[in-house]
Amino acid sequence: MTARPVFPFKLGRLLAAFLVLLALAPASALSQSRIKDIADFEGIRDNMLVGYGLVVGLNGTGDSLQNSVFTKESLVGMLDRLGVNARNDSLRTKNIAAVMVTATLPPFARQGTRLDIVVSTLGDAGNLLGGTLLVTPLVGADSEVYAIAQGTVAVSGFSAQGQGASVSRGVPTAGRIANGAIVEREVAFQLTQLDLVRIALRNPDLTTARRVAQAINAFVGVPAARSLDPGTVAMQIPVNYQNDVVGLLTDVEQLRVAPDQVAKVVIDEQSGTIVMGENVRISTVAIAQGNLTIRITETPQVSQPEAFSQGGTTQVVPRTQIDVDSGEGKKFGVMRAGVTLQELVDGLNALGVSPRDMISILQSIKAAGALQAEIVLM
Repeated sequence: MTARPVFPFKLGRLLAAFLVLLALAPASALSQSRIKDIADFEGIRDNMLVGYGLVVGLNGTGDSLQNSVFTKESLVGMLDRLGVNARNDSLRTKNIAAVMVTATLPPFARQGTRLDIVVSTLGDAGNLLGGTLLVTPLVGADSEVYAIAQGTVAVSGFSAQGQGASVSRGVPTAGRIANGAIVEREVAFQLTQLDLVRIALRNPDLTTARRVAQAINAFVGVPAARSLDPGTVAMQIPVNYQNDVVGLLTDVEQLRVAPDQVAKVVIDEQSGTIVMGENVRISTVAIAQGNLTIRITETPQVSQPEAFSQGGTTQVVPRTQIDVDSGEGKKFGVMRAGVTLQELVDGLNALGVSPRDMISILQSIKAAGALQAEIVLM
């Protein structure tokens, strides 16, 4: 007689208990987010870099020097610096392209750090496949050089054409260079010497800012944080964290708060997309949806003369059918005050309306003053 296994039974009971606890957990606890997911800390930010350069080695798919004057001037200037005199009108190369180079400098990037860069054409070059970017300085908003870029361009798209047809996939006039830039200048910022750290909310809100300050104060045990405005929370460095600012920010960014949000309905009329927030409410309102639709169908028929008839000709006889739908089957629907988002969606779906008709209904409810939410049109 063998003993029955106990582990699967215990595992099933544990799983069932976990699901029960998850179902009984308050909704606010399940909707909480980490501070690092809803806010940014002062000084911990990216910086945009941009540069102008030349890509060489293209297989006849580069800029036309007659149409792209800046490419020709850049080529002449580069050759002059290399000791080559090319100032004449006989330049006809199609293997070079002028490009813009962009990159993102991450926070606290040190000298020698490698960056990924994006290369995009400026002139009439058709393809950057096989090209090599020459040394290109990348500057910031202050016109200072922060990185140097160079390398072989990797292009994911391609294009090919013949006399009667052409095919293309992706964008062959833009490419990337992995680790194509080297940081030469660091952004001066001493995080460890701050006495006050400002926390910027990505979605400014008074309630959320206050909750973030309360969560921080409860964690450090002293009133170190206060909300300055809907988008900023100022945190004074406590005494026990004076020499460990990074450790304080690491602990603070893991704290969880429940972000509050404004009741909002976002409508994209081009695609017919509707996104409604959880706090959207409506007052009591009656809704009816129906349009007058007139459909005209032309089905011309051919009338031919009888066999052996004298002088008969073939005629096209028009046949027109008109259908009118006045929406007589549509009825009023009543939505009570304070309905939830799910009840609002169910009520609109019960009327049998399409998403585009629903956009008009929501706008009409807002115009009637019954929609307690902000409508944002994209």
